[in-house]
Amino acid sequence: MTRAIPAEIGADLIVPVPLHAGRLREREFNQSLLLADLLGRHLNLPVMATALVRVRATAPQTTLTRPERSHNLRRAFAVQNAEVLAERRVLLIDDVFTTGTTVNRCTKTLLKAGASAVQVLTLARTIDTSLVPDRVLAEHAQRSSMGFGI
Repeated sequence: MTRAIPAEIGADLIVPVPLHAGRLREREFNQSLLLADLLGRHLNLPVMATALVRVRATAPQTTLTRPERSHNLRRAFAVQNAEVLAERRVLLIDDVFTTGTTVNRCTKTLLKAGASAVQVLTLARTIDTSLVPDRVLAEHAQRSSMGFGI
């Protein structure tokens, strides 16, 4: 991430996507916070780890469909110390971008609290496996060898 991010990102501070306190106790670390900490040191930007909080425990997003994900995160995030965010440009850090539901909800919460802009940076992006060319070609080859063709 540090090699890919421009040195002048145009952010005033970094906010990691938070975990609910219960999930944090189970996991014992927040991967988004770990990433944010490293990026904060690299970019010489403050990391506001408690500015955005998860106020409601939710089911893990990985187990849900797209519509369920959106419903799952309703009213799950809140801002503490809105004055820290007032008119500031926020770099929001998450570990994995799947459907964008989590970062979308976080972004809306940060903007509503007074942030002037929110940029999102994630370590990884999941993709729809049906769009992977090698898989499509492999399935085509398998069907052809079975006499089904496309």
